Amino acid sequence: MGYSYLLFGFAILCLLPQSTFCITRHYTFNIVKHNVTRLCTTKSIVSVNGRFPGPRIIAREGDRVIVKVINQVSNNISIHWHGIRQLANGWADGPAYVTQCPIQFNKSYTYNFTIIGQRGTLFWHAHISWLRATVYGPIVILPRRNESYPFKKPHKQIPIMFGEWWNVDTEAVINQALQTGGGPNVSDAYTINGLPGPLYNCSSKDTFKLKVKPGKTYMLRLINAALNDEMFFSIANHTLTIVDTDAIYTKPFNTNVVFITPGQTTNVLLKTKPHYPNATFLMAAQPYFSGLGTFDNSTVAGILEYESPLHSSPTNKTKIKLFKPTLPNMTSTSFVANFTKNFRSLANTRFPANVPQNVDKRFLFTIGLGSNPCPKNMTCQGPNGTKFSASVNNISFVLPMTALLQSHYFGQSNGIYTTDFPATPLNPFNYTGSPQPNKTFVTNATKLVVLPFNSSVEVVLQDTSILGAENHPLHLHGHNFFVVGEGFGNFDPNNDPTNFNLKDPIERNTVGIPAGGWIAFRFFADNPGVWFMHCHFEVHTSWGLRMAWIVLDGSLPSQKLPPPPSDLPKC
Repeated sequence: MGYSYLLFGFAILCLLPQSTFCITRHYTFNIVKHNVTRLCTTKSIVSVNGRFPGPRIIAREGDRVIVKVINQVSNNISIHWHGIRQLANGWADGPAYVTQCPIQFNKSYTYNFTIIGQRGTLFWHAHISWLRATVYGPIVILPRRNESYPFKKPHKQIPIMFGEWWNVDTEAVINQALQTGGGPNVSDAYTINGLPGPLYNCSSKDTFKLKVKPGKTYMLRLINAALNDEMFFSIANHTLTIVDTDAIYTKPFNTNVVFITPGQTTNVLLKTKPHYPNATFLMAAQPYFSGLGTFDNSTVAGILEYESPLHSSPTNKTKIKLFKPTLPNMTSTSFVANFTKNFRSLANTRFPANVPQNVDKRFLFTIGLGSNPCPKNMTCQGPNGTKFSASVNNISFVLPMTALLQSHYFGQSNGIYTTDFPATPLNPFNYTGSPQPNKTFVTNATKLVVLPFNSSVEVVLQDTSILGAENHPLHLHGHNFFVVGEGFGNFDPNNDPTNFNLKDPIERNTVGIPAGGWIAFRFFADNPGVWFMHCHFEVHTSWGLRMAWIVLDGSLPSQKLPPPPSDLPKC
């Protein structure tokens, strides 16, 4: 079952009084530059409205959101509303050169979208080059009015965004890496809501503090907006209950540590202690690293602080203890595997899991790193004197100089893209074992996959050990999908599908492919347009670990892509 029924139902609801169902929320995003100081280093950053992180978007399920983006900086910009389905509304999705040309200096574009069938936490971020290092913010989606959560309403809700901070310009970091062919310089710190916290030099005043009352339940809306790092997160001496991921309710489960990849969101309930504990508690996050090379192995911390009783005195405050959490080893693949297997959809009458039971289209995509030859008269810093690259089925995706969605809509694909992306690897090999292929060179091309409207699709994403196995967080635009299976080693098409969960698999928009393993997901191609799928490690996207799907129009008016808006940016 696709989402055309949801679209029709929403249209009926909108005939009712606007104050009841269809609220339109307006925002203005001015893209500006302003100075920010972290780690005793001041630099000019690109931001929205001079805020870092950027402003919070708050809406209810069913609301219409209109955001006018005005670019006042020399960098081209586009904004992606990460996880918003954008049903028959690809013009508002945001990835540069995929669904739109970027917004140029002194130009504007208005993103207009409706939130259908989603509630929870998502986020928005720049979707061009590495600008999302500082251009990001939360999207809070509340239930419809008079509708309740499937759990007790929390006392308070707080977005917590994990990010990365470089003391230098991140555009210079990636530009240098692409020029030399080597890996980019790693970040100087991680941040919680833009603040690095007391474990970094010169940063005790730049610490996120969460003040809570005893005996209350708080919802923490966790968002990993980091560019290149998956994170472990924990609060000392407190248990967290996971209730939502990627704006989809889950079967609740308790944990002391949350694992979250870039692009993922997780809502957790924090139940505070029944009485004032005369202590403060560090909340800390540090990376999970499964690849080769260097990474930022530091730890960001904030402080969970209980409001003290009214009768407390200054002398009591000097005796407050500070507790620190215990996080997994930074290379603990086993913890990640065990943690991710806990996620299940509610799969009940109110919140069903519409998992495709039959499959029309099957794909096996290998995911991993590779290389390009070093140009003549150059010295390159990639593997064996080459340039680093990354690919899907050994195709490193080349972004065109115009937007794919416009080319598709107007039937002008000639010379821009082809539709012969391979459904399986052209040259199969032992993907996670040895020996690995001697040649690591990739094919550079702009090839797309075409899907009939509402076809049921199964995708197996297979990690490879070429230049090192690694956990890759893959994000699909315009669709959610159900993670029906995962494992280590090579996917076995004869035996592994017998263990697929087709009853209550978790529904997501971003999933981590296990290092040296595979995941399988299913979805209905119920959203006409051109949709990006890419690794949410920004460095891997820059190297070409990305692809795009064309979903053809359906037969009903609500299943067809409408004409582009009049203010759609031009390349």
